[in-house]
Amino acid sequence: MRKSTRRLLLLLFSLPVVVLVFGVIYMLGMHYLEGDPRSLAQSLEWATETLTTTGYGSDNQWHHPAMSLFVIMTQFVGLFLVFLIFPVYLMPYFEERFESRLPRVIPDCCGAVLIYRFGPTVESLITELQRFGYKTVVIEEDDTIARSLYERGQQVAATRLDGGNIDFSTMTKARAIVANAEDHDNAVLITMARTQGYQGPIYAFSEDPLHRPAMMRAGATEAFTPRLVLANMLAGKASRNIRPHIAGAHRISEHVGICELRIHANSPLAEFTLGEARIRERIGATVIAQWIGGRFVAGGKRNTRIHTGAIIVAVGSHDALQRLAELACSAQASGPIVIAGYGEVGRHVRTQLLAAGEQVRVINNMAGADIDVVGNVMDSATLAAAGVRSASAVILTLGNDSETLFATAVIRGHAPQAPVFARVNLPKSVDMLYRLGADFVLSVSEVSGQMLARKLIGEEYVSVEPQLKIVKVKSAGFTGQHPWQAGIRERTDCHLVAVERAETVHVEFTDDFRIEAGDVLYVCGTPGELGGFFEQFPCTAPMEDSDI
Repeated sequence: MRKSTRRLLLLLFSLPVVVLVFGVIYMLGMHYLEGDPRSLAQSLEWATETLTTTGYGSDNQWHHPAMSLFVIMTQFVGLFLVFLIFPVYLMPYFEERFESRLPRVIPDCCGAVLIYRFGPTVESLITELQRFGYKTVVIEEDDTIARSLYERGQQVAATRLDGGNIDFSTMTKARAIVANAEDHDNAVLITMARTQGYQGPIYAFSEDPLHRPAMMRAGATEAFTPRLVLANMLAGKASRNIRPHIAGAHRISEHVGICELRIHANSPLAEFTLGEARIRERIGATVIAQWIGGRFVAGGKRNTRIHTGAIIVAVGSHDALQRLAELACSAQASGPIVIAGYGEVGRHVRTQLLAAGEQVRVINNMAGADIDVVGNVMDSATLAAAGVRSASAVILTLGNDSETLFATAVIRGHAPQAPVFARVNLPKSVDMLYRLGADFVLSVSEVSGQMLARKLIGEEYVSVEPQLKIVKVKSAGFTGQHPWQAGIRERTDCHLVAVERAETVHVEFTDDFRIEAGDVLYVCGTPGELGGFFEQFPCTAPMEDSDI
């Protein structure tokens, strides 16, 4: 029996008893103290009216002090009961009846990825796994979060490690376990899973990099610190002394990457079409999409215009992407790199930049040993004191996404040409920041999701956007042709972005390069464009696990 039901039954039993007790006392008091006897029925009626605070009718005169004190006490007891009954007894009962019941036991996890505790770190991972058809189950200790996930259709078990409801026998066939709680709770989960016989991979997220060895000793297959990875990537974007400068989070192979670059007003590419700019022929990189005003536009036809302020998504070798970056972006100022916010990510970014020989200036709202300017980054006076207009880059490492959004808007108004790189927690903030003019944005969720997606989906996994896919296809039908002359883009709007031959991936092709039998082609396009590709070239076929 539920706790709320037991409470309601106790209430239904106790209320008549309370009314009877107060009615009998009132009947005796009126007989012996007031000398004005009342029947039991009249006394019960008085007790009911008084305890429910509905009134007294004509029975409202008492002369003996003891009776007056008893009536006053009864009135206060009635008020107390009214305010107690609804929130403690009735509301929980009806909430449990009308709200869906949360599962408290872990379901069958055969082939599923089991995730312990939901949060921004695993939000993108769940999305990516579901996009590729993988089942996910979340163990969540917070009932509010668990109910939100459950109502969105996510399989969830609302239980605690110390609650005794975790049955690891249902987890033995799980594809993997992802530990996303605090470090000490992650260690407990890992130890419990290994002790009870789980043999599969366990991936743990750690807030403190010094705790990673302890996670491994507890039984984790691998332990990650996504915030430090994010800090490294932000430092690499801001400094030309850190390599790889362009590769970012996405890669097809060790030498081939995907990057996002903002087109500045003085770029020689601005307002030209892809056909006019001849990026693929001149540089060796392929533009596959654009962010325009915060909206992701897939595809890159020859007549697609490269808009000023847009962010192009390109595939190519790191050298080709570096050359494209030099064309896309305005000349970098010679001033220091300004870091706004000095939490864990900010400190690590500063360490990386100083190690690379960069001049760094830190803005923080509290004074400290490494703080150069004390103030609010959303205040123009603070930005002026930090020299943001002459900065070679501004890196926002604020802990709150709302603050980061507003700070970006303020910086864009104060220093329109300064490159702005930002970190956020939630994926939904990325689009808004691009709309406000940020040059490069990374979310903790995106970084951690891609790190684990590679492990769980495959080493060749690359996430571009849900609207775009990169697939590997056989070279049948293209043998002997040059990759740029195979007619793929002209006939299907898809892009041939790379050719894999003998475990080497090529993205730059000389005039005498020809596709050979046995080559693997990397083709990029929307799902509809890829469908048209396979209709136009029926000799090709997607390879197993071809989605990248």
